[in-house]
Amino acid sequence: MSTPTVYDVAGQSGVSIATVSRVYRNPDSVRASTRERVLAAGRELGYVPSGSARGLASRTTGVLGLYFPDIHDAVAESVPTADDTELMLYADQVIRGMERAARQHGYALLIAAAHAERASEQLAEVAGRVDGLALLAQTGIASEDLEVISRRLPVVMLAGDRESDHDHIEVANFDGQLELTRHLIADHRLRRLAFIGGPSDSPDGEARFRGFQAAHLEAGLPLPRQPETRGDLTQDAGRRAVEGLLDLPGQRPQGLVLANDQMAVGALHALASHGISVPGDMAVTGFDGIPLSRVVRPALTTVRQPMGRLGQEAVELLVARIADRQRVSVARVLPVALMRRASCGCATQ
Repeated sequence: MSTPTVYDVAGQSGVSIATVSRVYRNPDSVRASTRERVLAAGRELGYVPSGSARGLASRTTGVLGLYFPDIHDAVAESVPTADDTELMLYADQVIRGMERAARQHGYALLIAAAHAERASEQLAEVAGRVDGLALLAQTGIASEDLEVISRRLPVVMLAGDRESDHDHIEVANFDGQLELTRHLIADHRLRRLAFIGGPSDSPDGEARFRGFQAAHLEAGLPLPRQPETRGDLTQDAGRRAVEGLLDLPGQRPQGLVLANDQMAVGALHALASHGISVPGDMAVTGFDGIPLSRVVRPALTTVRQPMGRLGQEAVELLVARIADRQRVSVARVLPVALMRRASCGCATQ
């Protein structure tokens, strides 16, 4: 028995092949009664839409891509027991937002985590399978590789510094950290704050540290020249940072300001294991607003960024760029919100 084709489905349901294609690629664009008739015919015939055949006909794949750093790959040697589940908390929210938006536009989503030792090869493989590509927090991609890819298909950069003239979306990292640090200084009267940074090549983390510095300048406090220490953005890094700070001589900080929520959660665990009360003995804050920040105890004061919206906006820019490759490049900065919770001494929001 031959494999059923789009022509068979169109003939049995009494519609054009274009309508069949729309039903399977963008179902919301077809009237419900027509859509159900086409899907019923497809089920009866055993029809499965062929992405490769569609691509040959239209020179498109019907797929958008998201390429993001594999944090576990970066820390596996130093933290061989790291829990994979904690490392996806931020990227997972971006993925969810992008997947929903892609589906609404009739696209599937291809997700790939970057491995440092084969980043260029892997990037090329992903780019060859999609109509547009979003790169999340990519600091290790060679500019020449990015230039080659962007000549072939639309590219949008998510987070990090804006480079060249690619479409770019980031959140207000500086402003968010400035507001949070102001809150600790002005509302809680904290004067000895320690910033636990991410990797030095992380543009988002460095922007947050500059916001931390700006709040000190505003308040007339000594200017921190660099983060107290750095970590790889995992919970284990937060635990290790706290262990190191507690071993230092002199006065302990009144508050720990960590570059992201995952490190802040690790810091909470470490402080609890040493019998140090949060916020009674030391305040702790994070950045990102991942769901975990609400359920740890004490609930984590943080700056919530719109992670799902990052993914949604990426799809909107890619779809617009696919439709018009000559359009002027777009740079967007998404707003953030300070979430005052118990870990700094506030009532939980």
